[in-house]
Formats: sequence, structure tokens, C-alpha cells
Amino acid sequence: MADLKKDDKKQTGGQRPRRRNPSQGEREESEFIEKLVSINRVAKVVKGGRRFAFGALVVVGDGNGRVGFGSGKAREVPEAIRKATEEAKGSMVRIPLREGRTLHHDISGRYDAGRVHMRTAPPGTGIIAGGPMRAVFEALGLRDVVAKSIGSSNPHNMIRATFEGLTRILSPRSVASKRGKKVSDIVGQRETTETSNGASNGAAEAAVEAANGAVNETGK
Repeated sequence: MADLKKDDKKQTGGQRPRRRNPSQGEREESEFIEKLVSINRVAKVVKGGRRFAFGALVVVGDGNGRVGFGSGKAREVPEAIRKATEEAKGSMVRIPLREGRTLHHDISGRYDAGRVHMRTAPPGTGIIAGGPMRAVFEALGLRDVVAKSIGSSNPHNMIRATFEGLTRILSPRSVASKRGKKVSDIVGQRETTETSNGASNGAAEAAVEAANGAVNETGK
């Protein structure tokens, strides 16, 4: 038996084989996009002194229309992130996307003091948003969107306001089913409205340029 053990040690180089960490394998094979939004340290004053803990806010999405957020608190940062990630995965919702890249229509969201505005954008615009809102859009799979926060800068309020607006977005199919019409009728009305808005904006810009030119000629 002793000889067999020596032979085994010689074959393995005198070292025990390393065990695979299942948590690392799960993270490598994870199909979700995980975004850490913020980490906050909190302290609790007790008789013996202060007890510190960490709170994490995480956004999780599949990059294809599903996204969720969660928060977790623990004595250590990794444990807080793990709790927040599990909560985010359990609270994921489906958001309809237009052509898989932008929103179907403009929308606003509000939660307590947090207020956000989100607008559709043409191809090539990119994600014009900052902070927590950008994390939500990237995890959701949006590629073209313009967003602005005009309320509280608290990341929790911004995230909740963003989700409040996103969950109220309606796709042409859902609108058509509610109104008893065809999807082509709804899409046609939307394209007509966008064309008329673009034409009116172009006419207004042309009028402003003409007025500026007239003023310049008068000054000369």
C-alpha cells in the first residue's frame, strides 16, 4: 500500500489535484449580463463599537429584452453582490424593443424624487445616458436611446424610475390587440406622425435660418 501511494504521488508530481470551484464555473457559463451599479458602506453603532456592512445594487439582463435589478446587504462585499444578483435574476421582466435596438416610443418614469425621460433614437446614435440608467440599457440590450435624469441622483431612485417607465412601454402588437386593429395600421400611423414631426421641425429650422439671414443682411 505504501508503494502504491508513492507511485501515485510520483505520477501527480507530489501535488493533490485541484478541485474545480463550482461558483467560478457558473459565473463563466452565465448567460446574463451583470452590472454592478453601486456599493454603499453602512455602519451600525452598538455597545461594543461600530459594525460595518456593505449594500450592493446590481442590474442583470440577457441583452435581448429581459432585465431586472436587486439589492443585497452583507458583512462582506462579495456576499452582498451575490445576494443582489440573485434578487435581480428573480425579478427580471420582459421589455418590448423596436427592431431589437431601441424603444417603441418615448416614455417618462418617476419614483419618489427620481424622474427620468427616455426617447427613441435612430440607428447609430448609441446609448446617451449616464450612471445607473446606462447599466440598465446595456443589460437590456438597447443600442440606440437618449435618456435624461432630471430628479434625484440617488441610484436606487433612478433605477426604480427607469423600470417604472420601461414597464409601461407598449408594442404595436399589444396596442393593436387592445384597439381591435391590425399591426400595420398602428405602425403606419406612427410612421406618418414621425414624418410630419420631422417635416415641421425642418420647416421651423429653415424659418429660423431665413430670419437670421435677413437680420445679417439688414446689419450690413
